[in-house]
Amino acid sequence: MKFVRPVDYQDLSALETLASSARGSMTTLPANRDHLAELICKTRDSLSQDIEGAGEESYHFVLEDQETGEILGISGIIATIGLSAPFYNFRVDEEVHASETLQTINRMTVLKLCQDYTGYTSLCTLFISQEHDSWSNLQLLSRARLLFIAEHRDRFADRVLAEIQGVVDENNHSAFWNSLGTHFFPMAMSKANYLTGLEEKNFIADLMPRYPIYARLLPKQARAVIGEPRPDREPVFNILEREGFSYQGYVDIFDAGPTLEAGTDRLTTLRDSQTHQPDVSTTSAERETVDAQNNDYLVANTSARSFRCISTAFNPQAPTLTQKQTDLLQLSDGDPVRVAVSY
Repeated sequence: MKFVRPVDYQDLSALETLASSARGSMTTLPANRDHLAELICKTRDSLSQDIEGAGEESYHFVLEDQETGEILGISGIIATIGLSAPFYNFRVDEEVHASETLQTINRMTVLKLCQDYTGYTSLCTLFISQEHDSWSNLQLLSRARLLFIAEHRDRFADRVLAEIQGVVDENNHSAFWNSLGTHFFPMAMSKANYLTGLEEKNFIADLMPRYPIYARLLPKQARAVIGEPRPDREPVFNILEREGFSYQGYVDIFDAGPTLEAGTDRLTTLRDSQTHQPDVSTTSAERETVDAQNNDYLVANTSARSFRCISTAFNPQAPTLTQKQTDLLQLSDGDPVRVAVSY
């Protein structure tokens, strides 16, 4: 059985493996042991605090195979972005230029560097090793974060965003970066992502153009990928859209991937999740009958420090879990669970 839990210190080597597999494509998962150790420390510190408002806390979770102990993936939440370190995007705007003499109107797409998402909560670091990258695992790892937010709502902001990686070719090269970023940064995009992941962002403010960029001046290949998700991230995009996220014209400054946003309380999982007190099924035959008759749900405990989430058949009208599932969720008699129906 797979389950999601907060990252812990013994996971460091597994995180290094995941970061290496990501090949520098994820800003928040750089292949740097010290940074990954700090990521774990921040999670444990954040979970140990009694929080009454969103601050600079961050929470990272891992997807673990209970039978093998293997760490299959990672996902994260940053409670508030842009406070101690700037969070940059391009805002995709339209400017209108008109000439009465020529009777001509030109509508121009322009990219403007901004920090409009300061103060938002960010869903980040969603990555699963390639051999385990299934729809069920992706949904569990992604949406478990939303059940955590639902149960611990005071820890997070009223608006939430998620960045989707932009289009790259088979050599991991971005047409947008090659057409724009390389003119301002003397490095590969992977190096820029790496430095950003280490929160060394001063180079962005120092080197990025301070004036709007007219998209029409970029090559066709670069214009075509503005706001487009990388094809292999379409499943992530679909999950976010089903939750109520939408694209509002903001893109990543490196690869022009779309940034999606939503009102936190309007997310499907937060709006529709429920709490129940489950019974423990007593026989395997009874459980087989329950599994055959019920829909799949995400089921999480209500703890912060010992958060656990699984995917299983569940009936909210007659909530029942096996003893194994109860133990995995670290439930005691009478403890509630928060559940959300699977897609």
